[in-house]
Amino acid sequence: MGGTRAVALLALGSFAMGTDAYAMAGLLPDIGADLQVSVSLAGQSVTAFTLCYALAAPLFSAVLARWGTRTVLVTALVVFVVANAGTALAGSYAGLLGTRALAGAGAGLFTPAAATAAVALVPPERRGRALGLVLGGMSAGTVLGVPLGLLVAADSGWRTALWLITGLGVVALAGVGTALPPVRGAAAPSLRARFGALTRPRVAVVVAVTFTQTVASLGLYTYLEPVLHRVADVGSAVPYLWVWGIGGVCGSLLAGTLVDRTGRPALLAVALLGTLGAALALLPWTGTVPGLVLLPLIVWGAVGWAFVVPQQHRLLAREGEGGAAAVGLNSSATYLGGAVGSALGGLALAHGLDARWLPLPAAGVALAGVLFHLTAVRALARREAGAGHRDIGIDRRDAGTERRDAATEPRDAATERRDAATEPRDAATEPRDAATDHRDKDGTGAAGVTAAEALERNTP
Repeated sequence: MGGTRAVALLALGSFAMGTDAYAMAGLLPDIGADLQVSVSLAGQSVTAFTLCYALAAPLFSAVLARWGTRTVLVTALVVFVVANAGTALAGSYAGLLGTRALAGAGAGLFTPAAATAAVALVPPERRGRALGLVLGGMSAGTVLGVPLGLLVAADSGWRTALWLITGLGVVALAGVGTALPPVRGAAAPSLRARFGALTRPRVAVVVAVTFTQTVASLGLYTYLEPVLHRVADVGSAVPYLWVWGIGGVCGSLLAGTLVDRTGRPALLAVALLGTLGAALALLPWTGTVPGLVLLPLIVWGAVGWAFVVPQQHRLLAREGEGGAAAVGLNSSATYLGGAVGSALGGLALAHGLDARWLPLPAAGVALAGVLFHLTAVRALARREAGAGHRDIGIDRRDAGTERRDAATEPRDAATERRDAATEPRDAATEPRDAATDHRDKDGTGAAGVTAAEALERNTP
C-alpha cells in the first residue's frame, strides 16, 4: 500500500478520535439532565478524558514500547471502542467518568503513534502534509462527526450518539488492523525516553507553549455551548460547532503546506498562537451583530488546529531518533492543557462567572504563551551564541598552540644538527679511552686515580 493511502487510514482513526473528543462538548446538557448533575460537573467528564490522555497514556505507551507501531495502533483502537461502548451504557456519573478516562487512554495511545507513523510512511519533503492529513482527520471529526452526533442525540438521545462513535471506532479498527503496512522506526517511546525529552531545553519550550495553547483553546471549547448561548443567544450549538470544525480542517491542511514551503515552523506557531488570543478576546463582543460570532469561531478553529502541525514538525525535525518521544510528550501536553482548561472553566462557572466572559481569561493564557515563547527562544539563542563564542575561543587557543609548536620545530632541527656534529668528536675520543683502559690494565695507571684526573687525561 502506498504511503498516502496508509496515511489516509491513520486519518480515519483520527476522525473517530476527533468525533469522540469534541462531540462531548455538545452533549453535556443532555448528559447532565440524564445523570442529574450540573453542566459544569458533566464537563468534568471531558477533564477525565483529557487528563487520562495526558497522564495514563504515557504509562501504557511505556508498557507497549517493544511492540510494533501497527500493534500499538490496533490496541489503542480496541481500548477506544470498548470505552465508548461503556460510556453509552453508563448508568451513573462515576461510570461516565471511568469510561471517559479509558477512552482518553485509547486516544492517547493512538494519536502520537499515528503522527510518527505518518512521518515514517512518506518522504521527508511530504512530512508536513502527512501530519496535516492525520490532524485534519481529527478536525474533520468535528465538522462531520460532531454535528452528526449532535443531530442523532437530539432525535434519539446522547447514548445513541455514543453508539455512533463506537461504530466509527470499529470501522477505523478494521481498516488499520487489516490494511496498514508495517512501520519501521516509529515504535512507541519508553516512559524514560518520553520524560527524558524534557531535559532538552528546546523540547521543553515547545511542550510548554503547546500546554498554554490547549489550556486556552480546548479548555474553552468544552463550554462552547453555554458561551454561545450567552454571547449570541443561540438555541442549538450544532451550526456553530460545524463552522468551528470547518475552520479546523482548513487550518490543519493549510498548516502542513505552509510548513513545507516556508521552512519556518517556529515563526508560524507564534503567529497562530497570537491570532488565537485575538480571536478569543473578540468573541464576547460579537453578539451585537447577527452572524458576526461566526468570524472568531472559524478563526479559532483554524488556528487552534493548525498550531499542532508546526509544533510536531519542529520536534520531529530537531530530535531525530528521539522525535517519537518528543511528539508523545507534546501530545500529552496537548491534552493535559485541555484537562486543566476544562477544569478551570468549570470551576469558574461553578463560582458564578458569566459564561459570556469565559473567553477573556482563555485569550489571556494564549497571549501569555506568545510572550513566553518569544522570551524563551531569545534566551536560548543567547545561550547557544555564548556557547559558540566559547568554542571559537577554544579553537583560537588551539590554533595558537599549533603555531607555537610549529615555531619550535626549527629549533628542534638545529639542536639535532648540533647533536650530529658532536658525534664525530665522541667517536674520536673512543680510541684514546681504549688506550687509557689498556694502560690501567698493564699497571701503568695509578690504581687510586681520581675521577677528575681521569677526566683530565681523556680531554683532547
